[in-house]
Amino acid sequence: MRTLFTKILLWFLLTVVVTFTVTFYVSSIFVRSRQPEFTRFTFELREARAAWESDGSAGLNRFLARLKDATGAEAALTDANGRDVVTGRDLSKEIHSTAARGPRGFLPFVPFVRIESGRGFTTVTLSRDKKYYFVATYPVRDPNREGWSVQVPSQTWWMLVIFIILCYGLARQLTSPLRRMQKTIERFGRGDFTARVNSRRADELGQLGRAVDQMAERIESLLKSQRRLLQDISHELRSPLARLGVAVELARGGGDADIAFNRIEREADRLNMLVGELIQVTRAEGDPAGLTTEPLRLDDLVRLIVDDVHIEAERHRISLDLDVCEAEMEGNPELLRRAIENIVRNAIRYSPDGGRVQVTLKRSGPLYRVAVRDFGSGVPDESLIHIFDPFYRVEEDRGRTSGGVGLGLAIAKRAVELHHGLILASNQRPGLLVEIDLPAPVVVPEEKPVLTASES
Repeated sequence: MRTLFTKILLWFLLTVVVTFTVTFYVSSIFVRSRQPEFTRFTFELREARAAWESDGSAGLNRFLARLKDATGAEAALTDANGRDVVTGRDLSKEIHSTAARGPRGFLPFVPFVRIESGRGFTTVTLSRDKKYYFVATYPVRDPNREGWSVQVPSQTWWMLVIFIILCYGLARQLTSPLRRMQKTIERFGRGDFTARVNSRRADELGQLGRAVDQMAERIESLLKSQRRLLQDISHELRSPLARLGVAVELARGGGDADIAFNRIEREADRLNMLVGELIQVTRAEGDPAGLTTEPLRLDDLVRLIVDDVHIEAERHRISLDLDVCEAEMEGNPELLRRAIENIVRNAIRYSPDGGRVQVTLKRSGPLYRVAVRDFGSGVPDESLIHIFDPFYRVEEDRGRTSGGVGLGLAIAKRAVELHHGLILASNQRPGLLVEIDLPAPVVVPEEKPVLTASES
């Protein structure tokens, strides 16, 4: 009884048996109350009475003889006072004592089994017009048996087998998804993060299995992201720390101190930038439920970003083309500013000197689309799906002259996803186009008042 399967199986089997028994008793009582004339003893009374009233003593004796041959019962038909209509023997005491305490030795009925007594039993049946009693004493079926005996017919065993099969199937149907989930969770706990329930059921157990799979996918994704982030951080920190060590050794060894200190400053700045961007990634990976939003003007935010990067663009003689429409939405200004600014700075960084960068903001149906395009060399097509991964760089050189540490687009992607948006990149030949789709508020058209004749 420790397993859920055993408990469900036994409870279902007990429920079926009890339900069948109660239903049988209720239906039997109902049938007897509606049709009492069809009971066995009432039928014998009717036959005995018909034989007596039609053929007298001879007819009644023939019927009683046939009854004794068939059942072994000693029976008599009496009048209302309890006297045998054939012999005149007074049976009133036996009639009244049997009626008061019930049939002597009468066998209780139990569904599915047959109970026999070693003593026999006596029944008394009164006619509906109360003119006659029919008294019958039934002998022992088997004189060698004493006391009670129970016999189980073969039909009972077949019914029990059918009940067990049905209850077994139902119990297995209910518990097999739970066992599958248990094995999946055990595999997941042992480190197999690919373990899934893969339930196709449409009921609550199927929904639970799919919820477990979603949880497992989320945990697997977070663990992979954590491992990848640790690997990338160790790779990114190793190089500047090694160069810092070399610069310190050069300064101690009597070399050019200014060159060594400048190198130390550059590497310290690089480490500071790396730590700052890692903090931004951590914030962007925060709990979506904890994201604070407020009404903001997306067009004003884009204009402010373009103004901030204008000096950087002028340094490389890059012109910024801005085309925005009015756009109001709910969002986190800091996250959106960081996402769009990273994309615009990326476009400036990879644009050739004297080139241009296009920044547009348009409404496209239920979305605001921010598009940033440069006219540089673009990226290899096979790298388009990876440029939003943390620390991914198209160039092998991770030096400062070729760009940052590969976190800008990752920050932008996560910030956009937290706003239920989508970010995509595509090669335009020349240049790279990065598009951000953000949900726009639904505009409900105002209903114009209908002028009636009196108002006009």
